[in-house]
Amino acid sequence: MLLSNARHSSLVVVKNVTRLCSTKLIVTVNGKFPGPTIYAREDDTVLVKVVNHVKYNVSIHWHGVRQLRTGWADGPAYITQCPIQPGQAFVYNFTLTGQRGTLWWHAHILWLRSTLHGALVILPKLGVPYPFPKPNMEKVLILSEWWKSDTEAIINEALKSGLAPNVSDAHTINGHPRPIQHCASQGGYKLQVLTGNTYLLRIINAALNEELFFKIAGHQLIVVEVDAVYTKPLKTDTIVIAPGQTTNVLLKANRGIGKYLVAATPFMDSPIAVDNVTATATLHYSGSLGSTITTLTSLPPKNDTPVATNFTDSLRSLNSKKYPARVPQKVDHSLFFTVSLGVNPCATCVNGSRVVAAINNVTFVMPKVSLLQAHFFNISGVFTDDFPGMPPVVYDFTGTQQPANLRTNRGTRVYRLAYNSTVQLVLQDTGMITPENHPIHLHGFNFFVVGRGHGNFNPKSDTKKFNLVDPVERNTVGVPSGGWTAIRFRADNPGVWFMHCHLEIHTTWGLKMAFVVDNGKGPNESLLPPPSDLPKC
Repeated sequence: MLLSNARHSSLVVVKNVTRLCSTKLIVTVNGKFPGPTIYAREDDTVLVKVVNHVKYNVSIHWHGVRQLRTGWADGPAYITQCPIQPGQAFVYNFTLTGQRGTLWWHAHILWLRSTLHGALVILPKLGVPYPFPKPNMEKVLILSEWWKSDTEAIINEALKSGLAPNVSDAHTINGHPRPIQHCASQGGYKLQVLTGNTYLLRIINAALNEELFFKIAGHQLIVVEVDAVYTKPLKTDTIVIAPGQTTNVLLKANRGIGKYLVAATPFMDSPIAVDNVTATATLHYSGSLGSTITTLTSLPPKNDTPVATNFTDSLRSLNSKKYPARVPQKVDHSLFFTVSLGVNPCATCVNGSRVVAAINNVTFVMPKVSLLQAHFFNISGVFTDDFPGMPPVVYDFTGTQQPANLRTNRGTRVYRLAYNSTVQLVLQDTGMITPENHPIHLHGFNFFVVGRGHGNFNPKSDTKKFNLVDPVERNTVGVPSGGWTAIRFRADNPGVWFMHCHLEIHTTWGLKMAFVVDNGKGPNESLLPPPSDLPKC
C-alpha cells in the first residue's frame, strides 16, 4: 500500500509471470501485476518517483486526475512530457484537488499499459462520510486482458502488416483468468465475504481493447459512483464498463453460505473480433466448504445492446447540495467530431494499405517533442492549432452509403480554447469500414454527458432532449456504435489536454487529438512551469 503526502518509489521492472499454463516476461511496477494500489485522500498532494529499469521508454498517466495547472504530471508520452528513458527517473507531483473516488494509473506509451497499471483510491477527507450507507469493507477489482505473447510484439506485427492485431487470450479479474484445470496456481480470484456485510467494490476496466459486462450470480449491485463522481444509487444485476472507466458498486452479502460466480465478459455490438473468453472469479462466503458447488449466472450475449444502453442511460449525477452537478448552461464552442476508421496507402503493408482511425478525418501524428513543452516555450513547427471543429464533409454518417474514399488527412493539429470557456462536443460514430462503440477519454477534465442517441445527431430535435440538470459526470464516455454522444465541460484548466479513444488499437491508429487551453488571468489561472527533472526527448 502506498500512502500519499510522501515520496514513493515505483520501480518499473520486468518480471516472469505465468498465466494460462505459459510464462512470459511482463513490464510491472515493483514486480506486481496488477500494480500497487495508491491510497490518498481528497486534496492530498501525491509524489511518485518512477524509475525506469526496462528497455522501453515509459510514462505513467494518472487517469481521471484533473491535474489543475500541473499538466506536466499528466503522463501521456509526447503530449505532456517526453517519456522516461531506460535508466532515468521522474517524480510525478500533483494534488487531488476536490476529487474523491476510484481512479487508476497506467502506462501511456506503446501498449505497456496491458500490464503496467493499478488503482488510485482517493478517500474522502478525514471525517467526511460517503453519501451512501458506509460499507463494512472495500475491495478493488481490476478487469483486464491477457495475451500469451508479448503485447509489444503483437502491436508491432499489426503495424507492420497494416492489419488489426490478434485479440487477447483471456480476460482477467485482479490478474487472474478463469480457473484452469491442470495449471498450477490458476485457481482464479476469490472474493471472500462475510454474511450480512456490505462491500464497496471499486471496479476498473484496464482492458486494452474491450468493453465488458460485469455480473455476480445471485446478487444485486448498487452503483454509487462512476469515474470518481458520486451518482444517484442505481440498482442493477449487470454493469457495463468501457476501457478507462471505473464504477463503484455496493454489494450486500445477504445470501448465506455459498459460492457465487463473478464474471466479466465482452460487450461488442459490431462485426469485430473479440476475445470471447469470460473472466471468472468466485464470491466466497466465509464458512463455505471448498467442495460447495458454485452458483452460476446467465451472462448477456456479447451483442446485447439493450442491456448496455439501458445501463448507460440510467446513470445520473448525485447532484446534491454538497455534490452539485455544475453543468454549463451556455456554450462558447459548439463542436462536432466524427469518430471513424479509414484506410491509407502503405507500400510495405500486406494489402498495400493500412487501417487508420481519425477524428473529423484527421489521423493524429505524434510529435517528437511534447506538445506541452512546445506550447509553454513557444516552440514553432511542432503543432498547428487548426483542428477542425466540424467534419470536412457532411454526409449520412451512420447510413449504408459511406464515402468511397476512405483516406484520411494526417497532422499534429490541436483545438485552442480560451481559459474558462465552455464547450459542447458532439461525438458522432460513423459507418466508415464499420460502426463501433468508442470509449473516448478526455485528459484534464470531467465532462457531463448531456445526451446520446442512435443514428445521426439532429441539432434541432436532439438538443431539446439534453439533460442539463443531473447528467452523469465522467472522464471517459462510450460513443455508441452507429450513434452519438454529447458532452459539455468548462475549460478551467490551462495546458495541453489529450483526447483519444481508450481502445488502445484505435489510439495507435490515430484516433486522438488535443485541446490547448490558454492561461487565464494571474498565477492561479496559469500553467505552472515545468519541474526541473522533466524527462528530455
